[in-house]
Amino acid sequence: MMAALAVATASASAQAQTKWDLPCAYPASNFHTENLSQFAADVDKATGGKLKITVHANASLFKAPEIKRAVQGGQAQMGEILLSNYSNEWAIFGADGIPFLADSYDASMKLYQAQRPLMEKKLGEQGMLLLYAVPWPPQGIYVKKPINSAADLKGVKWRAYNPATARIAELVGAQPVTVQAAELSQAMATGVIESYMSSGSTGYDTKTFEHIKYWYDTQAWLPKNAVLVNKAAFDALDKPTQTALLKAGADAEARGWKLSQQKNTEYIDLLKKNGMNILAPPAQLKTDMKKVGDTMLQEWLQKAGTDGKTLVDAYNKKP
Repeated sequence: MMAALAVATASASAQAQTKWDLPCAYPASNFHTENLSQFAADVDKATGGKLKITVHANASLFKAPEIKRAVQGGQAQMGEILLSNYSNEWAIFGADGIPFLADSYDASMKLYQAQRPLMEKKLGEQGMLLLYAVPWPPQGIYVKKPINSAADLKGVKWRAYNPATARIAELVGAQPVTVQAAELSQAMATGVIESYMSSGSTGYDTKTFEHIKYWYDTQAWLPKNAVLVNKAAFDALDKPTQTALLKAGADAEARGWKLSQQKNTEYIDLLKKNGMNILAPPAQLKTDMKKVGDTMLQEWLQKAGTDGKTLVDAYNKKP
């Protein structure tokens, strides 16, 4: 009887434990992934081991463009995506990829507060919840040679990782090449690309300094990663577990925004130590890139329609 009881208890415990997968596209050492790992540990602790979340880093479970569909279809219960990767699907996802619309952490938070209600509605229609979002540090231009204006980028092989970065390439006359984060180091080593726009974080993670020596700190935009949850998987959890998951998500968001700001300074210092020239953009380059931003904002507003106007109006109204 004792043996039977022990087996029954173990079986009940196993049934009570729920296991989720959380794919993401970035290395385990990246601050977004470290934040996800802390989030998973917080959920484990808060639920007494009832909900176990496994973080699959560096596109090891699904490639970056596949993660949203995997969560939507239930192949993964959660996933982290770069929102602007999905701007062709729905323009609002790409609001934080419009150059110079929100070019600081405060402006980025204002934009997120305006963007979030619209995204929650859209994702809800697609069977998902938006758990939290965290920005990357401000984006600058990595390039192999010194530049003074956008004209100096003409013909340069330019990494495009979403529709916005591809459009920037078109507007400055660069040659866009689609390369996702996991393939970036190899693309630089083999000469597939010679320039791209990203944060100090990506530059350090991919050892860009081994191939490219100039980074212009344009602070063009702060793209966000968002963590999505499959709604059916969430609904299947008991109420205390749901509450613990939402609380851990809110904590991860607050922690992630602070981490992003802290890491921005750290990564720039690390790039300098490894031989990267960190430069303020020359006046002509700033003017040229602002024009690119203005053009892209107008194009985005036409594409985004009523939702876009609602978002930009809400963003401009916020104190």
